[in-house]
Amino acid sequence: MSGYEFIITTDRTMMTNHHGKEFLGFMTTAPAIGLPEMLWMWIAAPKMKVDKMGRPWQAPYGLRKVEAALIDAGFKAAVIDPRCISKHLKTAKGIFIGHHDYFALGPPSSEWWILTKREPVNAKSFKRFMESRAMREAKKRGVKVVVGGPAAWQWLWAKEYWERWGVDTVVEGEGEKVAVKLAEAICNGDPLPKYLYVPPSEAPKLSEIPTIKLPSVNGLIEITRGCPRGCKFCSVTLKPLRHYTLDMIERELKVNVKYGIVHGILHSEDVLLYGVNNVVPKEEPLFKLHTLVKKYYKTLAWSHVSLAAVKAAEENGRIISRLSEIIMDEHQDYLGVEVGIETGSPKLASKIMPAKSAPYPIEKWPEIVKEAISIMHENNIVPAATLILGLPGETEDDVIATLELLDRLKPYRSLIATMFFVPMGAFKNKEWFKEIEVSDLHKELMVKAFWHSAYWARDILNKFYMKEKYYLPIKFLINIFIRYSMRKVRSATTR
Repeated sequence: MSGYEFIITTDRTMMTNHHGKEFLGFMTTAPAIGLPEMLWMWIAAPKMKVDKMGRPWQAPYGLRKVEAALIDAGFKAAVIDPRCISKHLKTAKGIFIGHHDYFALGPPSSEWWILTKREPVNAKSFKRFMESRAMREAKKRGVKVVVGGPAAWQWLWAKEYWERWGVDTVVEGEGEKVAVKLAEAICNGDPLPKYLYVPPSEAPKLSEIPTIKLPSVNGLIEITRGCPRGCKFCSVTLKPLRHYTLDMIERELKVNVKYGIVHGILHSEDVLLYGVNNVVPKEEPLFKLHTLVKKYYKTLAWSHVSLAAVKAAEENGRIISRLSEIIMDEHQDYLGVEVGIETGSPKLASKIMPAKSAPYPIEKWPEIVKEAISIMHENNIVPAATLILGLPGETEDDVIATLELLDRLKPYRSLIATMFFVPMGAFKNKEWFKEIEVSDLHKELMVKAFWHSAYWARDILNKFYMKEKYYLPIKFLINIFIRYSMRKVRSATTR
């Protein structure tokens, strides 16, 4: 059996499909709470099915893009499950590794670490992989190790591991074009840069973005790169805006369906802005997109939408309600999505995310949030919303405004997670939000968000989530975890 010269891989918490339920993946950002870690990992990150070469049935979309770029450039490359890289060490010249949160420094991992004083399972899993016998053997053989992906910035905060594990190059930025250049350098024996930043000006043009060759985790496919809103705490806003054509999207849908994946996720920083270069949703590109996707997928989810776009879409010809009619059918009765509330304070919002509310004035931010989430509630769209604590310039009045907004959101089905500020995007040189800065108001906000989410989580589990018999054990364990968490929070807040 001949091996591959370039291995693309990651650790188990990424090389998994979370039992086909992407939301379960958020459990990998926390330590095992109330359950043994082995059981926690079985729920959150079951091992992926692989072929005799160690190629996983599904793999993270970003890794699939790098794989496609290398194959298109003529290299013998493949995504390989972390358990199977030893099969290819005799032929391997380079190992390319990607991750969303290498060292649990990103949100919400960093918050879990601070609150529980325990290392989240994603960081523990990644360290086990990097210290595995196969990775040690790879370095002995002179195999070059290149790391990148959305969490590449974390290596700048973990230089001791950079040296300990012999990482040759850290790549920050979009990786398809630079992966090919690095592979060429490795084959030619040229020196590699220790750190390589890919500026937006060198990001792949639409015509340079390759089509995935094999299935992505949970059928995720990208429809847009970049975001026009410019929030200061987000690195995605630094990327140029590019919308995939329907032909590009259909090619990737066909790849996933060919391998039996008929449930998928549309990935964009704002799905509702597909096909436009401003912040006002248009019905034609959205209806064409969703009609195409439902031709191939039985069910779909959105990775992210902005709340302002939800409100604008519904006010502009009832786009949300009409999209729901396309999406909801005999196979699907709800749709999940991540949204960013971040703060309930218009004053703070105007400083950190002034375009988040567009096309509405930022002064109306709390009303926009409430109206958008009520629209989603009415259309069986379930938002997982984020709030950021400790944003630069935050005051007590800002936290109080967020507490008041939470009260207004009580009637609406949603999960709301609080996260500590992490310096990224235009704020990458700011200070981290630390445990010593958590005020009593912050604690009150965290508790209120928890009870809101606990209440609606049980409603979501009972009405929508994991109805198939296969999921009964997982559903049972999740209910145990919810009850355990409720007891712990109640105990902590009544002392």
